[in-house]
Amino acid sequence: MTKKNSPKIKRRRITFQYENPGAKQVHLVGNFNGWDEKKHPMKNDGTGRWEKNVLLVPGMYEYKFIVDGQWKKDPLNKASRPNSFGTSNSVMKVDLK
Repeated sequence: MTKKNSPKIKRRRITFQYENPGAKQVHLVGNFNGWDEKKHPMKNDGTGRWEKNVLLVPGMYEYKFIVDGQWKKDPLNKASRPNSFGTSNSVMKVDLK
């Protein structure tokens, strides 16, 4: 199969949000970006709501926010999974819709 004939993988735009008016920096990290602290900095809308849009293919993802150097689970998402550090990561499923 050549590149022209290979099926195009559909991605969905997912918006991650984190509320913290006192935060100076928030980064989104997860298995979709190799847990890279620099790859997805979030933007403050001026009211303390931090947002980042990411295009993801359907699947299961684990993620966290790094808020001023501290790793935090998503307080708006109750789904989580234990990790190898003795804490847990937030988990989300992206469907094809």
